[in-house]
Amino acid sequence: MKKVSLVVMEKNREVSLEKLREAGVLHLEKRNVRSDELTKLLDRKAKTETALGVLRSYPLENGAAGKIPLDGGEQDVFSSDTLNGETPPDLVARILELGDEKKALQEQLLVNTKERSRIEKWGNFDPRSFAEFAEKGIVLIPYELSRKAYESLPEGIIVLGQDKTTVRVLSVGKEIPGESPWVLPEHSLAEIDALLADIRDKLADIENRLQALACRQASLEGEQKILLERIEFETARAGMETADNVPAEFTVSWLTGFVPQDELGVLKRAAAENGWALLADDPGEDDNVPTKLKNNPLASLIRPLTDFLEVVPGYNEIDISGFFLFFFVIFFGMIFGDAGYGALIILASVIGILKSAKKPPILKLLLLLGLSNFTWGLLTCSWFGVKAALLPDVLKNISLPLISNATADRSAMDQAIVRQNLMILCFSLALLQLSIGHILAIVHTKSLKILAHIGNIAMLGGMYFVILSLIASNEARQIPLYPLAIYVFAGGFLLNFVFASYEGSIGRSILESLKNIISVILGIANVFSDIMSYIRLWAVGLAGAAIADTVDTMALQIGGIAGPVVVRFMVFILAGGLLIFGHGLNLVLNMLSVLVHGVRLNTLEFSGHVGLTWAGTAYKPFAKRTIRVSTDR
Repeated sequence: MKKVSLVVMEKNREVSLEKLREAGVLHLEKRNVRSDELTKLLDRKAKTETALGVLRSYPLENGAAGKIPLDGGEQDVFSSDTLNGETPPDLVARILELGDEKKALQEQLLVNTKERSRIEKWGNFDPRSFAEFAEKGIVLIPYELSRKAYESLPEGIIVLGQDKTTVRVLSVGKEIPGESPWVLPEHSLAEIDALLADIRDKLADIENRLQALACRQASLEGEQKILLERIEFETARAGMETADNVPAEFTVSWLTGFVPQDELGVLKRAAAENGWALLADDPGEDDNVPTKLKNNPLASLIRPLTDFLEVVPGYNEIDISGFFLFFFVIFFGMIFGDAGYGALIILASVIGILKSAKKPPILKLLLLLGLSNFTWGLLTCSWFGVKAALLPDVLKNISLPLISNATADRSAMDQAIVRQNLMILCFSLALLQLSIGHILAIVHTKSLKILAHIGNIAMLGGMYFVILSLIASNEARQIPLYPLAIYVFAGGFLLNFVFASYEGSIGRSILESLKNIISVILGIANVFSDIMSYIRLWAVGLAGAAIADTVDTMALQIGGIAGPVVVRFMVFILAGGLLIFGHGLNLVLNMLSVLVHGVRLNTLEFSGHVGLTWAGTAYKPFAKRTIRVSTDR
């Protein structure tokens, strides 16, 4: 990546930016800029997003014409033709206006509904009559009293109504000591009912208008894309610096950014054609250089996930895309852990790929993940949570006995061995992936700090055997703790202690470790916890299998209910619905588990041992993007 400075004539600033955008290779250096035009664009963008949010709560109806009453007539005010005309109506303003009216009416509805509930038991009376009586010298004061308070009152109180807990009364001429008068309403019950009916009519009308405009969502989405381009352009224009104290005809402006070295020629040609001055140099240490990843087609399959997570390695950090994909695929299969679910995912992804002309990478990634899930479920004899004893022999025979549920169902001892094998597999994956992390760091390290990474690998290896002995051992098989494992761990700790802070001097590195002795010692616990963290692959998969088994058991119990043909048919429908709902819910929960646990092991544990902070900025060139605006769906 090269850091580039471009100098253009101030009078040609906007034209130069258009040409620069056509070149489409320069990532502009981020600046905090302000301008009146930018403020207007951002305000319009916010309003458009709000309007889209309003419309998205309404379902799209086939054939919706977008007609709303205007000036007493029914006119196609916001049709495709009018929106694309020379003076299109402001669709955003109209939607926001209707949205504000709806919100205000809903608030009025809530207030008046509460008021009606408050006065309902008093019946329909005109509250203005109290003032009329007062003018004639008759002062009536209403109260709502508890029965206990009412029973202690003297005579002369007019009772209007009562229920189990409350008595509604009128006091003539004087207030009741210690009691607060009941607040008179502004309107009678009949008036409030009429007001509520009017509000509901207005709300229904607004709902109809907004429903009619729901088919204009595509128009707003198109406007939103155009606004993003204009905001990007205006940000670039406002961010250009200008030389001071120079005659207007000689005033120049300049901007800085970054361009991939292999695309610098494109920018040089554009500079030569448009008369720009260009300076290209290597980025400085303090520059926020964007990251442009170059992966092979297979490793690029992980891109939809990293884009969704918005994680990018720093410019000077290691790209782990290939290893991220490799281990994520394995983690996905182990967490889902069911061949039946894998078959469904494979089917969905294949149908999506066949129906899609562009073959989106997300569908290819989904196919790969489905294959991993199917393979793991095949090896462990897991099919929609059905107990292995109920499965056909062919499915049991093709499973891997070391980790198969078919093996675990034979006896308690076999179950303990299978459980132990799965735990060993999880810890072995931890050792493999975390060691690869340090190997990658070694490849990119040019000093004796390499020895610290070798020490970390030794600590991982030693701790691996400690964990196998302490955690994986069970009644079926004890795993001894070999003294060699302790020696390897101690040697690794010594190397890490001496060289972890190496910057040219071993003595200073040791001194730095002594200064941070608490963190160094806590590093031992970190090694233990990082390896132990991989047990989640088995534990989370076990939870998903338990849910699937519970769903199957409930459906089987419901399906076993006896009765007439009609009852049996209804039971069959209910059991089928439970299976679909239960396994669908389990699929969703497993997907969330993958996003939480499978991603975490890559972005936290693995990345931590690589030395990756994910603090990068994605390379996003200032470019003209193709925008297709449609006002119909």
